[in-house]
Amino acid sequence: MSSRTRKRATATVTALAALLALAACSSKANDDDGDKKGAGGVKTGDGISGKTINLGVLTDMTGVYATLGKSVTQAQQLYVKQTNADGGICGYKLKLTIRDHGYDPQKAVAAYTELEPDVLGFAQFIGSPFVAAVKQRVDGNKGLVLPQAWSANLLGSPYVRVVGSTYDLETINAIDFLMKEKGLKKGDKLGHVYFEGDYGENALKGSQHMAKESGLTVVEQKIKATDNDMTAQVSALKKAGVKGIVISAGPRQAASLVGVAAAGKFDVPIIGNNSAFSPQLLGTQAGPALAKNYYVASPTLPIGADTAAAKKLVADYKAAYPKDALDNGVTAGWTAASVFGEALKKACDRKDLTREGVDKALLTIDAYDTGFGVTQNFTDPKSPSSKESVILRPDKSATGGMKVVREPGASEAAEGYTPGA
Repeated sequence: MSSRTRKRATATVTALAALLALAACSSKANDDDGDKKGAGGVKTGDGISGKTINLGVLTDMTGVYATLGKSVTQAQQLYVKQTNADGGICGYKLKLTIRDHGYDPQKAVAAYTELEPDVLGFAQFIGSPFVAAVKQRVDGNKGLVLPQAWSANLLGSPYVRVVGSTYDLETINAIDFLMKEKGLKKGDKLGHVYFEGDYGENALKGSQHMAKESGLTVVEQKIKATDNDMTAQVSALKKAGVKGIVISAGPRQAASLVGVAAAGKFDVPIIGNNSAFSPQLLGTQAGPALAKNYYVASPTLPIGADTAAAKKLVADYKAAYPKDALDNGVTAGWTAASVFGEALKKACDRKDLTREGVDKALLTIDAYDTGFGVTQNFTDPKSPSSKESVILRPDKSATGGMKVVREPGASEAAEGYTPGA
């Protein structure tokens, strides 16, 4: 272990307050060892050892997003396996170093502290609040982070890049769908159940913007990630007379909300952000209610999309993980890994595989299509790579448990909105 690695490792603490205080300190860029020259005169630096490019994965395998984390991680492992079988990138093989933080803030920040000195960047980091906690350090370390998190608070850095529309934009597109196709109208009350913290509060900004633009009134219900029973929230929203509900939480909370509403004959359309559904829920008691009255806004077409890329990924994933269900976590993981891989390829062409070289290469990608319906543009760090959303509906018969009810697109309200504003 290098002295630099030992220094970073000893910075790991067990209290979140101490971790966040550490995150607030600007970190020195990782150029202590200087750039090295690899094969073909390509510059290399942190995260590249011998003929291996090491990428970090900070996931949730045991917490509120365990299902998502497993799918995202396995999709990225599949991408690495296939890429390496094809010869790797720039003559280097890819390697993932994985840590499960269980959606625990202390573990998430500690895992970043542990892995950062020894990886080129992170192909996965689940949890908007946790990414936000280390964002200042990422800016100093310059190791690219592609989070499975869509908070607009993460925008502005050339090193933390949101893939797809942010939660506020996604919520605007979701409410536009409720108004144009599900009967929500000017003067109505809209319920919004949301996690406290970056994810839910950024989604709430989207609701507040649409309320102002469209003459709605938002009835807020803030919850914790540990709250799984939505009985009280449904009761409050029913009493308030809301005509539609947005939920910005996890799959368990969405299932409870929809199930409790159905049991209470509270028949209003409910739509969730992209991480508020898991197809495994269709096999539970809430399954019929989800299929009847629940929708999900997604940054891309679902895993069961009728595209060549989706069909190939389905076949390859089934072959690699025959016992595991398909869901949109597979799409999210594959997309992020593909984007990171594309940045590595462009950095190789520019003969600079240092952290800064990869970051600069990503800035040149203005129209990247992974085959899931939405073109990604990474040229502006102040903007997400897309403003588009796809509206999905649970369907037990569909591959991955989701079918498209509105094709990819950005609403007029989303087009005129500045994320994070």
